[in-house]
Amino acid sequence: MTLQVCLEECMEALDLFLNNHFSESLDKLRPRAKESMYHALIYATVLEMQAMMTFQQDDIVNAGNTMKSAQEVFHIIDTTLHADACYAECLLQRAALTFLQDENMVSFIKGGIKVRNSYLIYKELHTFIQSNSSLQGPNHIHLEGGVSFGIGAFNLTLSMFPPRLLKVLEFAGFSGDKEYGLSQLNDGATTNNLRSMLCALLLLCYYTFLTFILGILLFTTRKPRMRSVCACGLLVGGTVMTICHQAVVLFEDGCKAQQQWKQFHHMCYWELMWCFTYKCVWRMAYFYADLLSNESRWSKAMYVYMKAAYLSMLAPGEARPFGEDEVELFRQVSTFKQKIAGKSPPTEKFAIRKARRYKASCPVRLPVPVLEMMYMWNGFSMISKRPELTEGMLQTLVEAERILLESPVNEYSMDDRCVIHLLKGLCLKNQGHIRAAEECFNKVYNSEKKIKFDHYLVPNALLELSVVYIDTGRKEEAIKLLVKSWLNYDMDNIQLAGFSCTGKTEQLPPVRQGVPVCVYLSITTGTQNQIKEVSIKMLVS
Repeated sequence: MTLQVCLEECMEALDLFLNNHFSESLDKLRPRAKESMYHALIYATVLEMQAMMTFQQDDIVNAGNTMKSAQEVFHIIDTTLHADACYAECLLQRAALTFLQDENMVSFIKGGIKVRNSYLIYKELHTFIQSNSSLQGPNHIHLEGGVSFGIGAFNLTLSMFPPRLLKVLEFAGFSGDKEYGLSQLNDGATTNNLRSMLCALLLLCYYTFLTFILGILLFTTRKPRMRSVCACGLLVGGTVMTICHQAVVLFEDGCKAQQQWKQFHHMCYWELMWCFTYKCVWRMAYFYADLLSNESRWSKAMYVYMKAAYLSMLAPGEARPFGEDEVELFRQVSTFKQKIAGKSPPTEKFAIRKARRYKASCPVRLPVPVLEMMYMWNGFSMISKRPELTEGMLQTLVEAERILLESPVNEYSMDDRCVIHLLKGLCLKNQGHIRAAEECFNKVYNSEKKIKFDHYLVPNALLELSVVYIDTGRKEEAIKLLVKSWLNYDMDNIQLAGFSCTGKTEQLPPVRQGVPVCVYLSITTGTQNQIKEVSIKMLVS
């Protein structure tokens, strides 16, 4: 087969995949997976996507072996730019599987070497293409798309790393320029090439999932080549309008669109769980958390915690679904702890810490565990434009505060009150009650020395207060508050509601009207206090 025929057949296989014909897609690729580099790569890629979703060890091993076999196909082909691009992509995907497959340091180092080798190949290819603009041919667009995907994925991913780690990676030759990464992915997604789907999906993932978690409500206008009934498309569409009434219908349609890969259903279940959380429909949210805990392997600790949290929001005498008890569920959370790429997910760590109090013989209930976790996933920003949802949250918090004040004082009382103050402040800010919101955030800050366990509350309260100051034109006060927060607390991993910024200080973009300050104060210029203060001033100027 000629290279052009191979590419055309692989494009057809990807179209089958995007339209939910997963088995047919694999059947089309399998016969030539040992003789065509593109067939080998795409076949292995589809299997890796399956492994990523199932999180089953057998699927991960199978995908890794298939990817390794694909590399052997590249070796028997004459060295070409296309083979180099395929090899780099294969290395990158094998590294991802290595991180998932094993948690030990040796595997982590092996995966890191694969990532570095992949990055260097992509850089060389990118430089060559840029310096040889006269290169043409019917298949050149596919090569450019592959390089755009690799360079874009690396830059975008690295730009979101914590600044300390990014400094080390930059010393090792990596770079993480978010805007450049997005532009490369956009170039790859808007041309008709083999990797356009991968570029588009990565962009959609960034704009609908990552920015949602980080707090930037921006949505891409680019869409991959897929029909409206595609499970991926329905999932993305529902995520973009998670708080709209159409979201539930779209996610439910996403589950109906195909039955072969149940893991697509799990992503829809997760979004449906939050849809009903925003509406304070605890039983329906519990139903989807229960489905996830029974079927998905991705974060069982989180799913069990959310099940317990939803049950705890029901009235004490109200019947629990399936006869389950929230206390027993909270006690089980830590037993499901897991590591991905050698690290425990931060939200799992948070859930395990919060559930510890239920291990006592006489546990003290969490007042609003669902809403606290909702804050961790930036849910209060998501409902900021829906006054009826914000009002429902506020009423839930007012009732929880009443119950807490009427209960006997215990070692958790002050922490629980501060949790409620922080979340009430967010609701009041959404409603435009600025003075009342400030008062709530200040109550948390003034209680700093009395907080025993939830030490994240004070820096987050200060940061939310600084956002209020910036929204109301009090920039100097906001700068002082941000400097105080950053100098007194470990701010590299503190969640803020707003704009993400990583890079040298001279590259910091001005904050646009109506856009909050930042998500993570990821300034990579150093740790000196003076540099931090200058960075903050530039950020809010």
